[in-house]
Amino acid sequence: MIPNRAPIPVDKLALAVVHAPDRAIPAPAGAREESLRILLQTAADSGVTRVATRPDGDGERWLGQSWPFPSPFQVSVRTVPVSDGVDRVEARARRSLERLGLPRGDALLVSSASDLAGTEGRALWDKLLALKDRGLYRRIGFCASVEDGPALLARRFQPDLVQLKCNLLDQRAQHTGVLSELASLDVTVHASSIFADGLLFMNSEQLPVEMHRHAPTLSRIRRRLAEARVDPMQATLAYALGLPEVSAVVASVASAAELRAVVAAAHAPTPALDWGSMQLEPATISAAGPRRISSAA
Repeated sequence: MIPNRAPIPVDKLALAVVHAPDRAIPAPAGAREESLRILLQTAADSGVTRVATRPDGDGERWLGQSWPFPSPFQVSVRTVPVSDGVDRVEARARRSLERLGLPRGDALLVSSASDLAGTEGRALWDKLLALKDRGLYRRIGFCASVEDGPALLARRFQPDLVQLKCNLLDQRAQHTGVLSELASLDVTVHASSIFADGLLFMNSEQLPVEMHRHAPTLSRIRRRLAEARVDPMQATLAYALGLPEVSAVVASVASAAELRAVVAAAHAPTPALDWGSMQLEPATISAAGPRRISSAA
């Protein structure tokens, strides 16, 4: 953020680059790398300063080969599962920086809160603390959903950062007081899964089987948005960006075109909507499990 400038919505955006074949356009290696360079340069030109990564496949290596120079990004890294062993977690966190071509990262996040809740939780956290003490990562924290009891874990481990699933269709983090409790503990919160697996971008025929019973509710929400002349992307971003306890909103994109659409939606005027009327019943999103995110998200 530029000093002495009033905050703007894009200041809260964080970028998660999707490398999965069902999102990214198939292309030869050279074209793929050029597409990624264009995406990252577009992010930099748009004022996006945060990138969230995962230790999956070759994604980190591709990013490391594609940063604009000089890179304006603060990069967060996620751990591999603690089932691989705490020493492996530490070694892979170091390796992530090498693959990304970075001397240090902004944040190192435990990928699953359940890893901290298990018997290896304290040993795992001590490894993260050691990496922070050595200056390899500026902040440490964990990824969680409401079911994980993030506030309780935050009281136990005192993280710098929690990346929490929170979106327009699943507003429990807000309404149960989890966000405000984390804020009271001086924990920085990043919102993830903000597009709710693309459910608002799908018609009834495209919905996963386990979500078919919610088709009428989703249709009603889409109808209300249409009547208010607000598109689903604008609504989902406005809800997440408007949460005062959230300092960053992680949006997944697979191309520069998707990023430009996200940035444009983020800059749109905040709509006057009854946000509470647009959530699905509690536990719907988490109980359904992971699903493919639509390309529109």
